[in-house]
Amino acid sequence: MERNDKLDIAWLRDFEALVAQKNFSRAAEERNVSQPAFSRRIRSLEEEFGVKLINRQTLPLSLTPAGEVFLAQSRIMLRTYEETLERCQIIDAAGENVIRFATSQSLYMTHFKTHIAPLVERGGLEIDLNSTGWAADQFVSALQQRYCDVILTYWHPSMDALAPLGLGNCDFITLTEDAFLPVSKNGANGPLHTLKGDSKKPISLLSYGTVSALRSVVEYALRQQIDGPKMLVVNQSALAISVKAMIMEGFGLGWLPQELCKTELADGRMKVVGGKEYAHHLEIRLYRDKENTKPTLNRLWRDMQGLSHKSTD
Repeated sequence: MERNDKLDIAWLRDFEALVAQKNFSRAAEERNVSQPAFSRRIRSLEEEFGVKLINRQTLPLSLTPAGEVFLAQSRIMLRTYEETLERCQIIDAAGENVIRFATSQSLYMTHFKTHIAPLVERGGLEIDLNSTGWAADQFVSALQQRYCDVILTYWHPSMDALAPLGLGNCDFITLTEDAFLPVSKNGANGPLHTLKGDSKKPISLLSYGTVSALRSVVEYALRQQIDGPKMLVVNQSALAISVKAMIMEGFGLGWLPQELCKTELADGRMKVVGGKEYAHHLEIRLYRDKENTKPTLNRLWRDMQGLSHKSTD
């Protein structure tokens, strides 16, 4: 079959609306087009791919096996399109002197405020801060594609997702270090969960999802203790803030950067539940592309080097 080799983004949105509504009339109304026009667009989508996506013989409408596969892929295509559009608009809107930062929520609330915000304030620099829940590899691609000028990230040798930054055309500055500690909510009789464990009952672990760079550090910490306790992962979160919230609700123990939970440790609401063998160090690093010669970025970089533990040039 001859293909046109073109795909209208609107068709993907039509398809998602039809999947949600399971009815052509309601989906057409949602998309603000007539039902005949909407039906033609769905037909065009099926013709473009050469397969039936919708089973029209069922009530409500259902997807064919090919339609199920297409739905998953169309969501990826739409997300990629929207992220690309957002990145292009931000790059276009940002002035030449604006430094575009990207960091995680936990780092924004801790080391960004401590080390970077005061310097930016004193220097009168203009910052466009993107505090985000991106996956680790998205931070890497954002820097490589100049969606941002600088990323502020945790770093540990086990974080394979950040390895391209070390191999690529990037400089880094290590601002400081943070301890990565196993902690539990503290109760009247001590911590609710410990790493001592009971051979008959696994320990409830609140861990990180696959998109989080911190997951690899937790796995590394546990691998170092071959005869350690059995763990049962009861929840996975992309953000350290979310892991902290679950710990404070008493659902299990988990690893957190010390700076993120220092208040709770100080006032006794949290307790470190493992010895030194379970604690690991995280570097707090700034990365930039070596070829990014923005004057304000160079100025900030020189100032940051004056505060840093170590850097590469």
